Amino acid sequence: MDWKLEGSARETESDVLQEQEVILEDTGEDGLSDSFRLLQIDVECEHQEGETLPTGAAVWCSELSRLAGQIRRLYGSNKKADRPFWICLAGFATDSPLYEECLRINDGFSSYLLDVTEEDCFSLFPLETLVYLTPDSEHALEDVDLNKVYILGGLVDESIQKKVTFQKAREHSVKTARLPIQEYMVRRKNGKNYHSEILAINQVFDILSTYFETQNWPEALKKGVSSRKGYVLQNSVE
Repeated sequence: MDWKLEGSARETESDVLQEQEVILEDTGEDGLSDSFRLLQIDVECEHQEGETLPTGAAVWCSELSRLAGQIRRLYGSNKKADRPFWICLAGFATDSPLYEECLRINDGFSSYLLDVTEEDCFSLFPLETLVYLTPDSEHALEDVDLNKVYILGGLVDESIQKKVTFQKAREHSVKTARLPIQEYMVRRKNGKNYHSEILAINQVFDILSTYFETQNWPEALKKGVSSRKGYVLQNSVE
């Protein structure tokens, strides 16, 4: 893709990932053919469906801590991957509360090998290359297109507001896709009758990373969708 940011990434491709979301290392000139062009994390405030929580500074800080922790786990998974991805934090201001929280709870965060930008993903890359991953999309993700930029929305506010990421993508005429949970998993009866396809960014990352290495959606979904979400693989149903 003809983009200045990609050009700078190519210059750092011979480096190895070292922490949270990352730029590739030791992949060589053809590294981009063996990994996503970009896995972008949109850390502007998104909303997760769930129980309504009390408002206030303490709760807000707690939700920020959750996202900062998800970023740490995502980065750790990427370091261990056989084929690590170049990841960018977009809409991520260095003077924001989230950045300060990442510094506070993530050791060495300021030294992470990743791209951080205050710009949003819709102005950074050609819109036709973007795919916003959202559970509200009508289109299941069938495969990973190495010419696309995949966007994960960071979950901060857990109040009940549906289709926030989906509407955001539509406003910018960007394609959307959802993980193929419905195609490979079924709802499992539970006491709370709770079923959700909304995942944390590190869970989505683990699914994409596992699929990219195995080309096996059931194996990938098993990696990232916990039983607490109310879904199990089809062949797991008794």
